[in-house]
Amino acid sequence: MNIVLIDPSLFTWPYDFQLAEALHQAGHTVRILGRKPDATATDEHRRFLVQHFYKGLEPSLLKQLPRGISLGLKGLSHIGSMVQLLRHLARERPDVIHFQWTPLASIDSRFIPHFRRIAPTILTAHDSKPYNDNPRSRLQRLGATKIFTRFDHVIVHTKTARERMLTYGVDADRVSIVPHGLLLQPFSANAAEDRRDRRVEILLFGQIKPYKGADVLIRAIGELPEAARQRCRVRIVGRPEMNMQPLLDLVDQLGLQDTVAFDLRFVPDSELPKLMTDADIHVFPYREIDASGVLMLGLAAGRPVVASCIGLFEELLGDLKLNRLIEPGSPAALASALAPLITDDTYRSEAAHEIIQMRSSISNWSEIATKTISVYDKASANHDRQARR
Repeated sequence: MNIVLIDPSLFTWPYDFQLAEALHQAGHTVRILGRKPDATATDEHRRFLVQHFYKGLEPSLLKQLPRGISLGLKGLSHIGSMVQLLRHLARERPDVIHFQWTPLASIDSRFIPHFRRIAPTILTAHDSKPYNDNPRSRLQRLGATKIFTRFDHVIVHTKTARERMLTYGVDADRVSIVPHGLLLQPFSANAAEDRRDRRVEILLFGQIKPYKGADVLIRAIGELPEAARQRCRVRIVGRPEMNMQPLLDLVDQLGLQDTVAFDLRFVPDSELPKLMTDADIHVFPYREIDASGVLMLGLAAGRPVVASCIGLFEELLGDLKLNRLIEPGSPAALASALAPLITDDTYRSEAAHEIIQMRSSISNWSEIATKTISVYDKASANHDRQARR
């Protein structure tokens, strides 16, 4: 089967690569069409990638321009890229066209019917509530849910996301759940090292956006008992996609300068194993989420997890006894969940062990590829029936 994966801005690049590799190992021809990869991308990761989108628009150039002009140039380039892609695929005739993201839904939706005339066209809805209600521009809001109805089939990662698709008007037989896999190999590092010689490290990792609740974490640290606060250190690591000044001011207001540290940058893949295993506790105080690639990175480290009781967090961690699910947006609930993990080494070790046991139940990428191919087959059968009408 000749499969084209499309992720214009490489929003879910680790997922794209793992899926492409698994499909390739299953005997299929796969390409990922997207933007130019970051300089840190390895040759291994570039194997499937073809730069098709935003040619000539270097990120360094766009950052120097006013935001409105930058977005306008990128939007025009996106339209041109979609026109060229349609012409190219019409000549090539792949077996499946599989979108991972549609960054400009109001524009992309006009192209989807034309792609469907070429081959079954699938979308993986990584966020069933697009951009988790945090789009970077008003244009991204337009048609962001309506576009789901345009595809031959929609893949989601959770039961909640599937139910949401039905409310958008997607037919039930055109929505399938395919689980999200781990994005790194499980690490062999000690699951719960003795921290009596240093502070317990709490990690919030990933692009920093309002819905991820960095403010909730900072306020929660301020509400910890003094003994717990003195024993922990918080690292907030990732590239900012929001104004950081309110978070910096909040740290100052609460007197947490010696407890909360920011590392505001894109973290290359080569640093992820150390980043994840250096942390003793991973936190996800998100306000909204379906699936979380960062969770699937973090689980590989076998560390305790404290997360909001939503989406994939709830579906994966809801049955665990020692890993805490909390009410979204509640600093008090987060502080209550963190305190025993910080102060009780034995409890933290037991919680880590439970994560290690749980992650063995997560689908591997071979299984995910098999389920994805089943979706392709179903979409192809429906596509052929419609073509014969």
